[in-house]
Amino acid sequence: MDSFLSCNNITKQYTGHRALDDVSIAVPKGCIYGLLGPNGAGKTSLIRIINQITKPDSGVVLFNGEPLGQKHIKNVGYLPEERGLYKKMKVGDQAVYFARLRGMGKAEAGKKLLQWFRKFEIETWWNKKVEELSKGMQQKIQFIVTIVHEPELLIFDEPFSGFDPINVDLLKNEILHLKEKGTTIIFSTHNMSSVEELCDYICLIDNGKNILSGEIHEVRNQFKDSLMEIRIDRPLDNLSSILPAGVVVLEQKQNNIFNQINVQTPSEMVTNEIIEAIVPHARIISFSESLPSMHDIFVQEVKKNKP
Repeated sequence: MDSFLSCNNITKQYTGHRALDDVSIAVPKGCIYGLLGPNGAGKTSLIRIINQITKPDSGVVLFNGEPLGQKHIKNVGYLPEERGLYKKMKVGDQAVYFARLRGMGKAEAGKKLLQWFRKFEIETWWNKKVEELSKGMQQKIQFIVTIVHEPELLIFDEPFSGFDPINVDLLKNEILHLKEKGTTIIFSTHNMSSVEELCDYICLIDNGKNILSGEIHEVRNQFKDSLMEIRIDRPLDNLSSILPAGVVVLEQKQNNIFNQINVQTPSEMVTNEIIEAIVPHARIISFSESLPSMHDIFVQEVKKNKP
């Protein structure tokens, strides 16, 4: 798949600190791309370069095949982790102001913003001051302001911070809908479950370097370790003697519906051997390979990358 956004060999140096060290990423069009990394890894520096807030010391950013420039600003929407609304200004006036900064006319901005306010059920707050709103309400408004001009590229930095589960689901659904419409999305977060749920591709940055990147399912498959999850209809006390030699029982737990067994197998073993060993003793409800979570991969790779 061709890259919609490419960052090629990006380096950024601050006084006594190299924030980005020859970092390259390729973001395919119409995908959700997870930009991951521990605090201070260099993610924000890269995001600021893509937003043209700062420039790289070396390297080039390509936007749809062209060198990134001022003409592309209107095609980017950015929701920073640190929100930035004016507390004393009325919500509606402020939303229109930000939309016009992105090239929208006043009438068009007002019309589209009201549509979004109604969709998020916050139209009654149009004439309120920002300081009268809860933190979650302010975040809804900032999300709307970020997307209202329908940019080709959206960058979300911890977009679910401070939201309750209902509003997290609301935003997730909107992000997925934007992707369906063809928007390319860069999604930066420390919540690995959201990464697994939303992202198509990931890049893990640590100490200013890209240490892991690719399609998310390929990345998880790359780190699989012959782990199996077996669900049977009842517990078995003599599992170790039943299972083929070399199979290690990691865990067995019981609930009201099934008994779950987690095992690690020799890499050369086929699943049929395990199934045939269990069938005479219990009914198999399900049998699946367990892939490592993005949380486990994140922790493992960052620890391995420590200087």
